[in-house]
Amino acid sequence: MTAGKLDGKVAIITGSDSGIGQATAVEFAKEGADVVVNYLEDADGAARTREGIEQAGRRALVVQADISDEDQVGSLFDEAVQAFGVVDILMNNAGVDASGSPVAELSTEVWDKAIRTNVYGAFFCCRRFVQLRQAAGGGGKIINVTSVHEENPNAGGADYDCSKGAVRNLTRTLALELAPHRINVNNLAPGMVLTPFNQAAIDDPKLLEEQVQSIPWKRAAEPSEIARLAVFLASSDADYVTGASYVMDGGLMWNLGQGA
Repeated sequence: MTAGKLDGKVAIITGSDSGIGQATAVEFAKEGADVVVNYLEDADGAARTREGIEQAGRRALVVQADISDEDQVGSLFDEAVQAFGVVDILMNNAGVDASGSPVAELSTEVWDKAIRTNVYGAFFCCRRFVQLRQAAGGGGKIINVTSVHEENPNAGGADYDCSKGAVRNLTRTLALELAPHRINVNNLAPGMVLTPFNQAAIDDPKLLEEQVQSIPWKRAAEPSEIARLAVFLASSDADYVTGASYVMDGGLMWNLGQGA
């Protein structure tokens, strides 16, 4: 049997009950990792992720936790260490989407939810992971799932755009701080992906066709495509990669200026 890229590793993937997180959990397992599956509400989705991991021959631990809550993040990591003894890889994937509200109409409550989940959640998880890895002597991989909107904002997306831009700079700062400890920190920045964030387009082929017209490849990504890039960033193949944003968007970002 061919050795996997992640043999013997343990990964925590937040928001791994669906979409990119679920696909990545299964790909990590196929490459030899045991995976801690985190979810907020979708217990059935988390169970399906567990099933995919176990079908790949690896162990899964399912933990319900709200990553915007510092104490629940602590419990998530404590359960992971109790079950597996170590955590080698952290993928901060859980998040909330843009509200669609212009700033003048954006409530403080909606703003806070995006910042608490997308920024504080990543911060809480990164901090705990780094503490564990430093205590273990260093090494490890952090993958923060951001978005093309870490660079390119959308009207009506201030809550989401600002949160992803913040995580971009958290990643860059951590890359500088953690290089001496040989902990790699990178962003995975997708464009349009066929996940629950884009459920309306998944359910309506006409809407999907309209939305992909600005993408040079004229299609959205499958979650499994993003997951395979995550495998690279989590593996020793990426040992010299840190502080980077890996954009995977079918050319979308470079098409935005056409016709201007």
